[in-house]
Amino acid sequence: MQRRHLLSALAAASVLPGMSFAQGKPIRIVVPFPPGGATDITGRALQEPLSRLLQQPVVIDNRAGAGGSIGMAEVARAAPDGLTLCVATLSTHGVNPAVFQKLPYDPIKDFVGVTEIVKAPGVLVINPKEVPVQTFAELVRFLKANPGKVSYASPGNGTIGHMWGELFKNSTGTSMVHIPYRGAGPALNDVLAGQVGVYFDQVASSLSYVKTGKLKALAVSWGSRLDVLPDVPTYAELGFPAINDPSWFGLVAPAGTPPALVAQLQQAVAAALKSPGVAERLAGQGLYPSGTTPAAFTRQIASEIDKMKKVAAFAKIQLD
Repeated sequence: MQRRHLLSALAAASVLPGMSFAQGKPIRIVVPFPPGGATDITGRALQEPLSRLLQQPVVIDNRAGAGGSIGMAEVARAAPDGLTLCVATLSTHGVNPAVFQKLPYDPIKDFVGVTEIVKAPGVLVINPKEVPVQTFAELVRFLKANPGKVSYASPGNGTIGHMWGELFKNSTGTSMVHIPYRGAGPALNDVLAGQVGVYFDQVASSLSYVKTGKLKALAVSWGSRLDVLPDVPTYAELGFPAINDPSWFGLVAPAGTPPALVAQLQQAVAAALKSPGVAERLAGQGLYPSGTTPAAFTRQIASEIDKMKKVAAFAKIQLD
């Protein structure tokens, strides 16, 4: 059954009539962040199956810097021939356009959405030694009783962790002090050390610490309870659907890429995500395969920008 499914996926990803990639040239997938992170893992998980399905070499090119802006700007200037793509994120195509006054790329005008690749559930964690609560409701009551006395960490000003924290505060009517760090690693380390009590993270990063009891998970942003955290409710269950949206990673191409090539790429990614071992590899990193249509992903990007602009407005987040 699995073999038949893979063969049908291969057929679906075949070159559409009248369209083909330039022969002899590899497809370059730009990852606008350093190697080793979730964005990089997402791109590399697709490398081998996409090359096989499209019968074309695929290379991963890390172009990190400026919160993803360097890599995104390079792809925005690339030829729209389907040979240069980029792994977009909620940060590059949601947060950045909402918080930065100027960007070297326009997330709407400079790109065409190909597909959402994976979703990444978020998790609200606390250091139980620093914040004496057991449940989400208890945390909200504690914060309301101690306004401005509890801090939450983020990987930096204008990051998705910062936005999640401000969205939580606005939705629950609570007050916390934001402590920005230079990256997710230092932020998480200080939460573990008890320097900061609260952290809004992706499940993949915090899961091992939740399992060992060093951190306590109080809520997840997902459509249902996660198998890896079955006792942790979703924000929607708790009555806060506005903060129940997970993070995501998707694929974009330069504006002007022919629709037939975009469709071909989307079909290939959807098939690659169903290739043996790919979903398992991603799930092991807290990443859950998607594979949406170009139209759906384009609408999603516009919706995310609008949502993040609202968060930036009420939190008064504006960066140069």
